[in-house]
Amino acid sequence: MRLSVILPVYNERENLRELLGELTAVLSQYPGAQIIAVDDGSTDGSLKELRALTEHHPMLTVVALARNYGQTAAIAAGMDAALGDVLLPMDADLQNDPGDIPLFLRKIGEGYDIVSGWRRDRRDAFLRSFLSRIANTFIRWASGQSIHDYGCTMKAYRRSTVEHIGLYGDMHRFLAAYAAIHGARVAEVVVHHRLRTHGKSKYGFGRVWRVILDLFLLMFFLRSLTRPMQFFGSIGLLSIGLGILTILGAFAWKEAGGPTLIETPLPVLSALFVIVGMQCVLMGLHAEMLMRTYFESHKAKAYTVRAVFP
Repeated sequence: MRLSVILPVYNERENLRELLGELTAVLSQYPGAQIIAVDDGSTDGSLKELRALTEHHPMLTVVALARNYGQTAAIAAGMDAALGDVLLPMDADLQNDPGDIPLFLRKIGEGYDIVSGWRRDRRDAFLRSFLSRIANTFIRWASGQSIHDYGCTMKAYRRSTVEHIGLYGDMHRFLAAYAAIHGARVAEVVVHHRLRTHGKSKYGFGRVWRVILDLFLLMFFLRSLTRPMQFFGSIGLLSIGLGILTILGAFAWKEAGGPTLIETPLPVLSALFVIVGMQCVLMGLHAEMLMRTYFESHKAKAYTVRAVFP
């Protein structure tokens, strides 16, 4: 079972030499292990440092992206370049501990497809940790997976489990949930989390809104990928129903001695509900056609077979 460690690197020059030293010491016990460092358009000399480090670390391969694409794209590029049966992304800021790698591999050896790291004792600022806990609570509710720390980059994946899943936007944090759609067995291990000693964090509060939007996408893929008409149609029927109730309420109010229809905004509100509802129903029809076209043109199945027994 060959291991590939993937390092998305963006302006981490000061951490790279120490990180590669720690990684090499740990990976020396795993024959054929490799390190894929993906420079994500760094501007601080990280790429130059990585190229110099290849002379001292034979297991290191450097992939240089044309510009800064973001962490998810960097991880995807690393996975594409990796040769291992087990793929293990981790941050390049020295906050993830390479000494935890054996924990992940032992769990993989027990038969799990994905092993997620849990930074139970986080060494980050209070507000960042607090917002992360809130986000993890919502993601657990949406995904149905009891993972405590979706934001931890350090995870181990069987290549066969995730190689068919495309990574876009900031979706690397939801990869375990997506894989669970196809029956992946997921475990969790507690990992060490260390203080950042060099460089600056790349995680700003602007990421919160992207996570929220990706969460809606996750909910759709988990619950309605193969039945989009039910998803959009339910919203549409609810909206149409509200429109009908609104106009009936306007008539009842008028009969009870209230204002005439032209004196209240209720007819306009009713029309708006009905129009939005019809748009949702039509959107569901369109999504249903796209879904069926995708599955039939790619000969894809709406299910995954784990094994067949006599």
